[in-house]
Amino acid sequence: KSRETAKPAADSSLKLAAAEHQHEAASKEKLCVKAAKEHSIPEDLNKVLENKVMETVLDLSYVKLSVVEMTCVGDADSEGIVSKSVSSHSDLISGVYEGGLKIWECTFDLLDYFSEAEIEFTNKTVLDLGCGAGLLGIVALRGEAARVHFQDYNSTVINEITLPNVVANCFSEGRRMGSGKDRKASKPPSKRPRKAEGSPDVLKRCRFFSGEWSQFSQLLLNSSKPCSKYDMILTSETIYNPDYYSALHDTLAQLLDRNGCVYLASKVHYFGVGGGIYLFEKFIEEKNVFRTSMVKTIDQGLQRCIMEIAFK
Repeated sequence: KSRETAKPAADSSLKLAAAEHQHEAASKEKLCVKAAKEHSIPEDLNKVLENKVMETVLDLSYVKLSVVEMTCVGDADSEGIVSKSVSSHSDLISGVYEGGLKIWECTFDLLDYFSEAEIEFTNKTVLDLGCGAGLLGIVALRGEAARVHFQDYNSTVINEITLPNVVANCFSEGRRMGSGKDRKASKPPSKRPRKAEGSPDVLKRCRFFSGEWSQFSQLLLNSSKPCSKYDMILTSETIYNPDYYSALHDTLAQLLDRNGCVYLASKVHYFGVGGGIYLFEKFIEEKNVFRTSMVKTIDQGLQRCIMEIAFK
């Protein structure tokens, strides 16, 4: 079933091939380790939505990427990832930009699974790892999660995509955070910027982080702010590059509660960069820390899977 309304979610697998030469070059060098940091939430939430135009899919609002590409310049994109992504016609620049500007299709697979399996987020602590647009974490917020943290490799993604999406879905036009179980069909895209109206209490349950996974883990574990481990870690299309498997596995092992679980959505294989669900499953088996279960397989288009991961 296609997602006609979600333009960024159209399968970008062919574009991944354009990143192949960049991946090969990065493999020959030491992987870039981007320092992690926490992003503060501005007091004036309207500034978060300034110059943003929102579109809607599955009753979730998300920033229109083409507008971000036109308006995100200077200090707003200190990493330069928007211009680099546009000029290179690539959704991945290994060690520089890791795809967070796009909404990848497996995100919608995981959202569908949450609804079908009636996954409960009530009072859970949740991490949206490699969050990009943050839709997984936003649905957890709607499900009354006690705390939701959002992490992406790039700080520009957090500031210009994730945080605006959370604000738009929490507050815009009197939107109330509900269970989100009865999602309706997509409404036509909004063609005007939103204003943030409503109680900021929802944002008190959120924290936002950028940086490489191992750095992010250390930031949390060494933080002066108390941070219990996560009941759920949600992640979509984060296993495309086998070079990152060790850092991802260690992050899950360090941050997941002993009784928690990970929901990971992925394509079976990522052409051009070499990763995929079965390769990562084998990696996990060799580490002998987690048990895995394939809870759903989607056969339309490129085969995709949803994996549940928990401690042995």
